Amino acid sequence: MILPLLVMSAALAAEIPDSVAVQRDIVYATYGEKQLRLDLYRPKSKSSQSIPGIIVIRGGGWRSGDKNGFGAIAAGLAERGFAAASIEYRVLPEFTLNDCVNDVKAAVRWMRAEAKTYHINPDAIGAIGGSAGGHLAALLGASAKATDLDGPGGHANTSSRVQAVVAMAGVFDFSAMPGRSNEFPAKLAPLTHLGKDAPPFLLIHSDADKTVPIAQSQQMLDRCRRQGTKAELITINGAPHAFWNMPTWHKETIEHAARFFHAVLAP
Repeated sequence: MILPLLVMSAALAAEIPDSVAVQRDIVYATYGEKQLRLDLYRPKSKSSQSIPGIIVIRGGGWRSGDKNGFGAIAAGLAERGFAAASIEYRVLPEFTLNDCVNDVKAAVRWMRAEAKTYHINPDAIGAIGGSAGGHLAALLGASAKATDLDGPGGHANTSSRVQAVVAMAGVFDFSAMPGRSNEFPAKLAPLTHLGKDAPPFLLIHSDADKTVPIAQSQQMLDRCRRQGTKAELITINGAPHAFWNMPTWHKETIEHAARFFHAVLAP
């Protein structure tokens, strides 16, 4: 028996604001003959200063989806002044959860290594994800010292550390979810790695989530606060699991994330 598949609602179509430019299908990691790509959303306005970069990680139960799934979130963040990379990553069952983790870490290394090319501040990189993507974003923040999770995707001498995390309806403790299996080892749970050097976290979760209980975020918040890590939990009242994909809550979610990233990455 395995963890329930985190079923996602249909993603919002990514309507690109006039103020946002998109560069699609940039290769960010290579594993033999397999290449992984991202779409980079940036403000069209030119500035002499570099801007913060955000790795945008879609959900889909670690088993489905593509980089278009969180395109609307990436576009919304770009509209608010960030360089937002919506990434694809390898999925189960063809690959393992460890491969998913390797991929998101490779995306951070790519962004830091290519920061000058895309006018990104290499010292101000954040991550945002929802559901399975929330787990992966949180693990990026919690596991900076776990170099064994980096994998061989490229830019081996570059740090995969992020400076801020927004995790929406994420899974942070596999032992608290029913049906653990070898696909979900404890070493890949954010709470396993969370230490005092972790970056600030913004957790967003619905109190009516029937797929991932809000207790996951409450537990993460409590652990962060007990160890002195800056963390905040925003509760969305009465929303379904993937609230960020729905018009009622989409803009609100983007605003919460953008305010947090501006405060932490570009004060």
